[in-house]
Amino acid sequence: MLAKMTDRYVLLTGATGFVGSELVKQLSPQKLKVLGRSNPAIDDAIFCEAGIDGSSVYSAHLEDVKCIIHSAARAHIMNDTVANPLEEFRKVNTFGTLNLAQQAAIAGVKRFIFVSSIKVSGESTQTGKPFRHSDKPSPEDAYGISKYEAEEGLKKIAEETGMEVVIIRPTLVYGPGVKANFLSLVNLVRKRIPLPLGLINNQRSLVAIDNLVDLIVTCIDHPNAANETFLVSDDDDVSTTELLKRIGTAFVFKPMLLPIPRWALTIPAAMLGKKSVVDRLYGSLQVDISHTKHRLNWTPPVTMGQQLAKIADSFNSK
Repeated sequence: MLAKMTDRYVLLTGATGFVGSELVKQLSPQKLKVLGRSNPAIDDAIFCEAGIDGSSVYSAHLEDVKCIIHSAARAHIMNDTVANPLEEFRKVNTFGTLNLAQQAAIAGVKRFIFVSSIKVSGESTQTGKPFRHSDKPSPEDAYGISKYEAEEGLKKIAEETGMEVVIIRPTLVYGPGVKANFLSLVNLVRKRIPLPLGLINNQRSLVAIDNLVDLIVTCIDHPNAANETFLVSDDDDVSTTELLKRIGTAFVFKPMLLPIPRWALTIPAAMLGKKSVVDRLYGSLQVDISHTKHRLNWTPPVTMGQQLAKIADSFNSK
């Protein structure tokens, strides 16, 4: 006889990653298993040693699991040098995900939460025309394609087995410990370097790590989450210029933003082979999270200012 649902485990993949490590902090009241290649040594959690790929056998780790939160992935890489990036992404993001999900369904896991990516929706939006959960997916790069293929495979598994699937597509995630492009912006502001980015009028949706984790935890048991796709952001879109100003506010000083027109940056950037950097700084990517809010009766619990203040505190405490 199966234990009561409240007594069964949540299994988390990617526990050592940026999102997974924050999830661990919020999942402590749950009975928790963590699955991965290295043991993160989490108190009161059961470590399950296994990789995420198309051939691993997970049956021994799935006993008494009620829900899987799958946050492990081969991360998006700006300048990937492998011969076939799509095949490399597929190994983990597509084949690994579907292998785990198929075995989970066989083992009687009730719900599979997949942390996907807004890149499944596309790379950019026109200002005022945000992505919606019901839009036709339009991934453009290998990472986004691998996540989209995983989403489609998960929907098929749900239809065939009855296991509930929840798909979450975050926008750019930020918070203490963030790396890559967002960290670069923070460091530029912290160094008080004059930046020629004072005239950018785009719109970007971002999601605080605290808001993303809160949504994922909400989806563990929420009856309305089953077989849904949720877009997630702070519900507070900003331009790149405004974002830099808010980062400055978090560090208690005003950044030096020079009012330089886009063309004056595009020409030298193109000559240096960096036009794509300018395009990202000026491009828009908005999401409409009304479906997420209404379906789950959920609102982001943390403001952008509060999350940026946490980032500032993490630097000041070093």
